[in-house]
Amino acid sequence: MILARTRSALPAAQRIVVKIGSSSLTGPDGRLDLEALRGLVRVLAAAHEGGTQVVLVTSGAVAAGIGPLGLAARPRDLATMQAAASVGQGMLVARYTEAFAHHGVRVGQILLTAEDTVRRLRYKNAQRALTRLLALGVVPVVNENDAVTTDELKFGDNDRLAALVAHLVRADALVLLTDVDGLHDRPPTRPGARRISHVGDLAEIADVPVTSRGSAVGTGGMVTKLESVRIATGSGVPVLLAAASNAARALAGEDVGTFFAVTGRRTSARRLWIAHAARVRGRLHLDDGAARAVLGGRASLLPAGVTRAEGEFDAGDAVELVGPDGAVVARGLVAFDSHELPALLGRQTAELREALGEGYDRELVHRDDLVLERR
Repeated sequence: MILARTRSALPAAQRIVVKIGSSSLTGPDGRLDLEALRGLVRVLAAAHEGGTQVVLVTSGAVAAGIGPLGLAARPRDLATMQAAASVGQGMLVARYTEAFAHHGVRVGQILLTAEDTVRRLRYKNAQRALTRLLALGVVPVVNENDAVTTDELKFGDNDRLAALVAHLVRADALVLLTDVDGLHDRPPTRPGARRISHVGDLAEIADVPVTSRGSAVGTGGMVTKLESVRIATGSGVPVLLAAASNAARALAGEDVGTFFAVTGRRTSARRLWIAHAARVRGRLHLDDGAARAVLGGRASLLPAGVTRAEGEFDAGDAVELVGPDGAVVARGLVAFDSHELPALLGRQTAELREALGEGYDRELVHRDDLVLERR
């Protein structure tokens, strides 16, 4: 593994995840732009030929289905979106297969829903499949499974999915390709807007105005990309955000786009899963002593330190831990069903053992299943 700590190290990266947005793969009419797709494939095939393992996270399935279905714009209702994705996904992967084959490269399709990451068995299965494809010299083509997803199970955008995949495969870098060449100090359409070349910490750009609105055929604006950056850099994966038209220069380590340096250490897949992939099912409200103990990083959460619980959840589900001031201090996997908690909260371990017997005198959330909220 050669972690790309600077943009100049990108050409030497052994494994990268590249995400491409819908707006960079489709024309103004919403149809798939084959020349744009083939141009991207040429760049990625060259990187593959040079010895870099490449995972491609691609948008464009719904957009690719807009034209063939005769739709005027991206659908807003779930059923039509699923239909467009069903039609478009086949077209999209067929075009990728054809384009990569022209360069002698095989591809394998991986479709994911949030359920594939919130349930640990599915998470491990996805990790195993991706790792094996790379070992076999295949370029995995990953997309959210829009044809069967629901609002509850959506990642919300492929930017966040790309960050999770980058950690999943232990990539040396994540490259986000879009229709804008990096982050600017103001909306890039405004006069005088300047590209920000390097970001050492996201706190440096706290005052930079960004938008959550994507293009007419995409779902993610700059807000979702910065969320992806936060997930990736906070877990030890550097990110380069660049224009798709500059993909070759970006992978060559040239000064294009915005490079986001690593801000955190590599963490276990389990902890990243808890922090970013697991769906939160409820909340546990902590007293001051419990909140301080959890924030200390070495203590499990005991029933005595919890004042009340919110939501309906099962043992093993993710919950938020909330301090007395209402701020979320951590996420964790709870050890009991929600209906069991009223009899446990606020009581000492010895008291629980005597009143309820063995099995109820343990942690509500073990410290190995806790991830602190970044502040």
